Amino acid sequence: MPDFSHELRHHPGLVAGVDEAGRGPLAGPVVAAAVILRAEDCPDGLNDSKQLTAARRATLEVEIKARALCWGIGTASVEEIDSLNILWATMLAMKRAMEALSQDCAHVLVDGNRCPDWRWPATAVVEGDAKCLSISAASILAKEARDRMMVEAAALHPHYGWESNKGYGSPHHLAALRQHGPTAFHRRSFAPVAQLLLL
Repeated sequence: MPDFSHELRHHPGLVAGVDEAGRGPLAGPVVAAAVILRAEDCPDGLNDSKQLTAARRATLEVEIKARALCWGIGTASVEEIDSLNILWATMLAMKRAMEALSQDCAHVLVDGNRCPDWRWPATAVVEGDAKCLSISAASILAKEARDRMMVEAAALHPHYGWESNKGYGSPHHLAALRQHGPTAFHRRSFAPVAQLLLL
C-alpha cells in the first residue's frame, strides 16, 4: 500500500503528487491531477485508482477534495494530443494541473519515469500511484474527472459505449467506429482511428 515516505524525503516544504488518466483511449482528452495532501489528515484507503472500485473511487474523491491542502485538474484536448502526440500532451496536462493549485510547493512527485519541463523540482516515481499517497490521490481525482467527461460525451455520441469503456478500444467501441466512423472526440493520430480515416 502507498505511504508518505516519498513525500517526507523532500520535506521541509510542501510536496505535490501528480498523475494522469487517459493516455491509452482512442477518444477524449488526457486528464491530470495534482494534489498536496496534509500529512496529518490523509483519507484512509488511498491506492492506485485502477485497484479501487468505482464506488470507492467516488467516495475517496470527495474525501480528497475536502481534506487535501489543495488540488488541481489539468487537461489536454484531443486536438492537442493529435498535434503534440500523447506523451507531450500528457506533460502539458500535468503542467496545467500544477498551475491550477491554489498553493505553491517545494517539490513534485510524478507518476511514471519522466517529469514535465516545468519550474518545480520534481522526482519521477515508477508505479508511484501504488507507492506514494499524494500520487495515489492524484490518480483518483484524474480518473474520476476524466470518467465524468466521457460519460458526458457519451450522451452526445451514444453509439460508442463511452459511458462504460471510457473511450478505450473495447470490441463495442471498435465495432461502432467501423459502423459510424470517428467523431470530433476521437484521436485521429491513434492507429485504429487513423486507419479508418484512410478507407
